[in-house]
Amino acid sequence: MKELSLNVLDIAKNSVKAKATLIGISLVEEGNQLTMTITDNGCGMKPEVVATVMNPFYTTRTTRKVGMGIPLLILAAEQTGGSVTIESRHEEAYPENHGTVVTATFFTDHIDFTPIGDLVSTMETLIMGSPDIDFTFLHDQNGQKVELDTRQLREVLGDVPLDSYEVIQWIGEYLREQYRPADETV
Repeated sequence: MKELSLNVLDIAKNSVKAKATLIGISLVEEGNQLTMTITDNGCGMKPEVVATVMNPFYTTRTTRKVGMGIPLLILAAEQTGGSVTIESRHEEAYPENHGTVVTATFFTDHIDFTPIGDLVSTMETLIMGSPDIDFTFLHDQNGQKVELDTRQLREVLGDVPLDSYEVIQWIGEYLREQYRPADETV
């Protein structure tokens, strides 16, 4: 994938398919290291499935016989000297505490580092496509934080759906405003 934001979108959509009700997306940049973590409280995966999702010839999709999301993420991370881990607790074994955590580490000063891309559009797309799921988002750029928690929006909005045009537009503006340097937010 040409941008890490597309990897975020792909993995989060897998969390949606796993019936997650809460998906956390975190990107933390410290110096030359970026750690991307996507967590969910979905049904989780059994250990044998975790082992196979790293294989490009495994997919749960019925429209094609290959699944490239995780293998491409692994390639992007490893090309920079980083790595990817997947931890998952299947609902059969952990009925009260199940879900999946995908963590990818990248070295941003490496020539093969994939650009982060448009995280604002990614979040808008996820919320628009799955308005009943809650998302938390954090992008910490060496101390400058961009954050969103749809649970807080629901408290304020009441019955107004998150996928309404005005709400999606506000979310995009809210996130873009947080990305602007302090001297530009006048």
